[in-house]
Amino acid sequence: MKKAYVFPGQGSQFPGMAKDLFESSATGKELLNRADEVLGFKITDIMFNGTAEDLKATRVTQPAIFIHSVALAKCYEGFAPDMVAGHSLGEFSALAAAGAMAFEDALRLVHIRATEMQKCCEKVPGGMAAIIGLPDEKVEEICSGIGGIVIPANFNCHGQIVISGEKEAIAQACEKAKEAGAKRALPLQVSGAFHSPLMEPARIELGKAIQDTQIVAPICPIYQNVTAKPTTDPALIKDNLLKQLTSPVRWTATVENMLADGAGYFMEIGPGTVLQGLVKRIVGNTEGIEIEGLSTL
Repeated sequence: MKKAYVFPGQGSQFPGMAKDLFESSATGKELLNRADEVLGFKITDIMFNGTAEDLKATRVTQPAIFIHSVALAKCYEGFAPDMVAGHSLGEFSALAAAGAMAFEDALRLVHIRATEMQKCCEKVPGGMAAIIGLPDEKVEEICSGIGGIVIPANFNCHGQIVISGEKEAIAQACEKAKEAGAKRALPLQVSGAFHSPLMEPARIELGKAIQDTQIVAPICPIYQNVTAKPTTDPALIKDNLLKQLTSPVRWTATVENMLADGAGYFMEIGPGTVLQGLVKRIVGNTEGIEIEGLSTL
């Protein structure tokens, strides 16, 4: 049975995150202290003692989830994936955990990513919305028929797509989705239009940093968001990372490709249980597939 380890993205944060690792693991403590040094501020104070509101700021949320996820992977003695993937931000966690990037280098990229995304959100107002109960093709058709910028951003599981773009275009797409029979078309409480063309300024700045970062072959294939296909090629990994911020997260296809390649065990490594839920919906009633989480040790 092949083991697939998956890493969560933004939205999985919670007050007190990773505090247990800091207090109970020498490896965890060392890694968390190193994170403070790399970032130049004590993010651990916010992670351990901050409120839910404190943790919602993109520049804090993304590094916090990355740090927690990678610390869990480094502290997990049974860490031996046959394949890895991460949802959006989680792709950086997966790459660091699987040895494609040094922890410090990946954290610097995540910090730049979060900072530049925050700038985009402040300069160019945008939004996202969840469309529940329509086929992927129908949502794509609706988005392509809207005058403004709106695209499918997260293909999370069958019948659940998040769209992203300009607020007015999002509102129009939601109305069209309801008319087409969507069970729900719900604007999300996010600060911007992630994984859409509105993130282009952030992609340019992050791209410069990615180009200057050493990436090596990971210990196992990584299934990347942009293609949903496996690779261990450092040049291809880097190219896909460059495209990730303005491209959809193809999570449904990622999990389906992992299953087709023999995955029989999925473990979510990081805070929360979001990916466990999505994997269960994608897998359906398939027998012999185990799905667990590692949110603490």
